Amino acid sequence: MTIRPSGATHILTQRILQADNSDPVDLVAVLGGEPEEMFRKAIGELGGIKQFIRPGQKVVVKPNIGWDKTPDLAGNTNPELVGEIVRQCFDAGAKEVVVFDHTCDDWKKSYKTSGIEAAATAAGAKVLSADTDSSYKKVSLPRGKVLKETQIHHAIIDCDAWINVPILKNHGGANLTISMKNYMGIVWDRRYFHNNNLQQCIADVCTYDKKPVFHVVDAYRILKTNGPRGRSASDVVLTKGLFISRDIVAVDTAAANFFNQVREMPLDTIGHLANGEALGLGSMDLSRLNIKRIKL
Repeated sequence: MTIRPSGATHILTQRILQADNSDPVDLVAVLGGEPEEMFRKAIGELGGIKQFIRPGQKVVVKPNIGWDKTPDLAGNTNPELVGEIVRQCFDAGAKEVVVFDHTCDDWKKSYKTSGIEAAATAAGAKVLSADTDSSYKKVSLPRGKVLKETQIHHAIIDCDAWINVPILKNHGGANLTISMKNYMGIVWDRRYFHNNNLQQCIADVCTYDKKPVFHVVDAYRILKTNGPRGRSASDVVLTKGLFISRDIVAVDTAAANFFNQVREMPLDTIGHLANGEALGLGSMDLSRLNIKRIKL
């Protein structure tokens, strides 16, 4: 199955963010390359992986592995990207790298069909299941507006550092799923989110005090409709993009702007972005940031 690049890709290269300057880089947008190459370029602009991962650390790489879908259907994070991040963590001296997600489809099938299990283990990572409540521990979220506590996977609680690696795609409930929404893969009871103001709960869970060291948004392929699972290749556009930042609100805002060039999705319909900004998690005002733009 072949998915050809959309003509919208040329528009995307013209409308990503702002010009570069000499200040420290807050956010990097890379277009036009393969996943591994784009990540290498992006992390280099932030000073390299060793700025974030220290020798001897236990690291979690948290992609979206929610669905029993092959990579070309864009339901999950690109496996090549996951493998490259794992390799770089080990190159930085990580003692252990763990990859997991609380999947929606059967976890064994999702891990295998997505290609992420094979890519992660080939790079030296361990993959963990997240399908039993015994894998989770209760935590308090005192800054949450609606979600005051939840159960978070022990791999996140016990790690020294974690990296959030979502895929950018349409979502029937949240409109878009990006870095903030990817947190729902580290919690046990997701039904509470859907039944109690989803957009606020997404922001609330991101107040958990152990934050990712950075966020990498996979926009190599975008599921533009029928998300989060997708139905067929016709739902997918090959856009060859990647965004990286320490600011979860900013990186999701940039990714949402990128998505808007494929399918209209006003930022005010993605309520968790503004909710996250209101909680002090980051900024939607990209004009205040130094953003590095790279076209490969």
